[in-house]
Amino acid sequence: MEVMSNGAPSIGNHSDQEMENRKPKIRAVNLGGWLVTEGWIKPSLFDAIPNKDFLDGTILQFKSMTVRKFLCAESGGGSRVVANSSGTPGGGKHPAGSGPRWETFRLWRISEVLFNFRVANKQFVGLDSSGDGVDLVATCDSPGTRETFEIVRNLNDPNRVRIRASNGFFLQVRTEKRVTADYQYDESDAWGDIDPSVFVTSFIKRLEGEFQITNGLGPRKAAEVMREHWRTFIVEEDFEFVAENGLDAVKIPVGWWMASDPNPPPPYVGGSLAFLDKAFCWAEKHGLKVITDLRAAPGSQNGWERSSSRDGFQEWGDTNETIQQTLRVIEFLTSRYTKSPSLYAVDLLNEPLTGTLPRETVSGYYIAGYKAVRKHSSAAYVIMSCMPETSSMELLLPDASGLDRTVVDMQCYFLFDTEFDTIQDILPFIYKDSVTQVDRPASSNGPLTFVGEWVVEWGPNDATKEQYQKSAEVQLEAYGRATFGWAYWTLKCAEDRWSLEWMIKNGDIKL
Repeated sequence: MEVMSNGAPSIGNHSDQEMENRKPKIRAVNLGGWLVTEGWIKPSLFDAIPNKDFLDGTILQFKSMTVRKFLCAESGGGSRVVANSSGTPGGGKHPAGSGPRWETFRLWRISEVLFNFRVANKQFVGLDSSGDGVDLVATCDSPGTRETFEIVRNLNDPNRVRIRASNGFFLQVRTEKRVTADYQYDESDAWGDIDPSVFVTSFIKRLEGEFQITNGLGPRKAAEVMREHWRTFIVEEDFEFVAENGLDAVKIPVGWWMASDPNPPPPYVGGSLAFLDKAFCWAEKHGLKVITDLRAAPGSQNGWERSSSRDGFQEWGDTNETIQQTLRVIEFLTSRYTKSPSLYAVDLLNEPLTGTLPRETVSGYYIAGYKAVRKHSSAAYVIMSCMPETSSMELLLPDASGLDRTVVDMQCYFLFDTEFDTIQDILPFIYKDSVTQVDRPASSNGPLTFVGEWVVEWGPNDATKEQYQKSAEVQLEAYGRATFGWAYWTLKCAEDRWSLEWMIKNGDIKL
């Protein structure tokens, strides 16, 4: 095997047979939770984080026990912080009924006990710089010392907290309209309901992604934990297993920071690029194709933990720099692996939040991303991801239709609660809806269709093995109509039926 000057694996130029092997369709599996962390896939990764209740992006509410109301950023930010929200719809909520609630605060973790609090309009809570400097406001766009707070938890009831400001004093609720940082107490003070400095916390949401684990562990421990995870979670034997079980491709989620390896910006840890190199080597050895999937873009394209969002806000596309940075990542990946016969496709951006991002932003990026790939490869397919439950597919197609070797990725998940009583009720719906989605964008000169994620999990906990087998059979038949193919989510997972490895070994799916 040759090695390129940049360290990437290479077999040399493509032969005619290799070009022939590039034709769809493919049956693939995602390698989720490996090079981009998703806590639910391997929860034990987070065990070593101290005070792991308070990770970046944790959304909290703080209820004052004296006034029985929640702290609230007035108008969602840009003004004072008060304690007058009832916590019910209409109280402390965005007036239009959408967007983050005004009485929720998103953590930026500075250390095990020090944090910034970000509010609905993206400002940070801090001490007012005017007057006596003790009033609580949410007016700062970039946090500093005045916006840093310590959360002190009650040892007997960890949901009861006091919040120490940068001036050394604790927050107290004087009235519903005034919250100040000028309360002093000693360890003998009770944590009772009449104490104006005591708040009861409610956890609204937690994030467990790449940013959370690396920042939560700190640079030294994160390097140790992540490199051990990359070394052991996916190994060459997994590629052999994939090849031996009727699959011919792997789809590998990657993060934007990988293009800066071995010295990515904090808190990310260097070293993951070497394992992507290994993945290409293993794929070549076992005759598998590789799809690189940009799952995490700078600023987060969807605000979800799987895109490595710090605090749940989608900020990719807010500036042109995040788009240009993303294009550099796409070009980096394509140029690095273009000589590998296993490079089959480049997914430009996983699950952009099309309901929030302007159509022209996503569309413009896809056109530029396509050109970035073509600068280095005329053979690799270019995948453009969209959310089929929105109108984004129709908006995307005119741009994709005029481009060579393009693919539209539509993810298909069917997770039900009690809407359906039996598997017999569900299966016709799954098949009909899946076929509709797969066939919808098909045209003679249009992009190929790809079900880039799907899973045999449909909700009821009392489903039988035979019902899961039938569900797998129906979905395989439906997704087999996709002109590019499909990719199961994912190879390994703590949730059994989200793990294709477990499904195959348990006999729940037959490929």
